[in-house]
Amino acid sequence: MSLPVIILGAGGHAKVLIDVLHASRAVIAGIVDSEPALAGSSLLSVPVLGNDDILTDFSPSEVQLVNALGSVGLPTKRRQLFERFKGMGYFFATVVHPSAVVALDVELGEGTQIMAGAVVQPGCRIGINSIINTRVSVDHDCIIGDHVHIAPGVTLSGGVKVGAGSHIGTGVTVIHGISIGIGCLLSAGSVVIRDVIEGTKVRGVPAREVI
Repeated sequence: MSLPVIILGAGGHAKVLIDVLHASRAVIAGIVDSEPALAGSSLLSVPVLGNDDILTDFSPSEVQLVNALGSVGLPTKRRQLFERFKGMGYFFATVVHPSAVVALDVELGEGTQIMAGAVVQPGCRIGINSIINTRVSVDHDCIIGDHVHIAPGVTLSGGVKVGAGSHIGTGVTVIHGISIGIGCLLSAGSVVIRDVIEGTKVRGVPAREVI
């Protein structure tokens, strides 16, 4: 990373990202967070500079951003944070843990985060601002849309498509060739053996729609 990094958010996902950035020898200028009480504190020895307004002290040409807002449901707030600062001209760094295995031809969108132990096989494309979390397995020719969070331990078999803004919960398994629509929520531990239509929540083994 050629420019210092400012991390957006001081929660649990920020801790993981700090570890990745340190392992990648990135220079971390600090953290900003919307919670006023956190100003002046630190997270893993990285200072919290203040709220988001502090970013106006830094030109988009001087720093790059890392989106540390995770999600346990649909990643709507994460997308909104990304779009807000993109609209102000900032660039989001793509973060890949040194232990991750990412095939040479994989396309990674701006701000994508590939966490420890993840495997992304040939022919895959990951959209902007998406998280491939700890020990996720993404097999060949998967297409993952923008602003998607794939939680720890997920297995996507080959040729899976995941629509923008979806959340794939911890430990989900998706079989070969399945299409998951835009804005879907797949509950933790589900086994998905049929396509999931846009805006649907599913859970169970096999996964079924939840009304």
